[in-house]
Amino acid sequence: MKSPWKWALTSALSLSLFVTPFSIATAKQKDTGEFAYQQVKYLSENIGSRVSGTASEKAASEYLANQLKLLGLKTSIQDFTYTRKGTTYHSQNVIATKLGKSTKELIIGAHYDSVSVGKGADDNGSSIGVVLETLQAVSKKKTPYTLKIIFFGSEEAGLQGSKYYVSQMTEQQKKNTVAMINLDSLLAGDFMYVYGDQGEKGKLRDYALAYAKKKNIVMSTNPGLNPDYPAGTTGDWSDHAPFKNAGIPYAYLEATNWEIGDLDGYTQTVKHGEIWHTENDNLAFLEKEFPGRVQEHLKAFTTVLTELVEKTDKALK
Repeated sequence: MKSPWKWALTSALSLSLFVTPFSIATAKQKDTGEFAYQQVKYLSENIGSRVSGTASEKAASEYLANQLKLLGLKTSIQDFTYTRKGTTYHSQNVIATKLGKSTKELIIGAHYDSVSVGKGADDNGSSIGVVLETLQAVSKKKTPYTLKIIFFGSEEAGLQGSKYYVSQMTEQQKKNTVAMINLDSLLAGDFMYVYGDQGEKGKLRDYALAYAKKKNIVMSTNPGLNPDYPAGTTGDWSDHAPFKNAGIPYAYLEATNWEIGDLDGYTQTVKHGEIWHTENDNLAFLEKEFPGRVQEHLKAFTTVLTELVEKTDKALK
């Protein structure tokens, strides 16, 4: 997330830690955000850092495929390779489909890999948790559009997973995609945001903002203080970018702070600056330094994403 894609390869982890199936997906939760929290905790504490091309990233992909299957979704693994500095790395996207009223597709995406520093709770276990809880919430409902869920591998190595997925889409598949919703780093930032493209392609963002206001959720968008990033938009540093470049409308959920630092959204917090890509990216630190923020953000983002998924047709009118 948001870096010149600093990348470090760690030694492969033993897969013995992940042999026992972990069925969070079948557990009943009382409060919105609780299910997402358990997913974040498992990814960051049980699996830990999930560096691109390592055994831990592979183990995370297998875990997520199992969670999606437990939610009753048709699931597959899309393997791909990429080369950096003469070395070829292997990674994978985890893909699931939930049929809707229409065969037109809404893509929901988030990367599951992380850097080697920290445990990747914020960046980006948080988004995986929110997506999985949203899927649980709509599991018995017929959504307006068919949902294509993609957990991208190797985002931290240069958006490799999302680039590969888009490269394999046919022109017909692109035309059949009504929008893409990306989620990245939802826990640590001082403020909750939703972005979108300019003009007609920003409808999902505008609907999300109106809905958040209605539900008394404090969510805003990039205020446009930095002329390089017009109000309501963001940079091409996360997995929405390849879809945007393919002409597909997007919405992008994130927590950060556009009013400090270089006014570019990189500096997440007044108190501790950047959390992503640091040793502070873990639940223990976040809950100690920002009491209540983790739960508040997970609940808010899950509420908004669920609405977007259930009312996509209304939002895009």
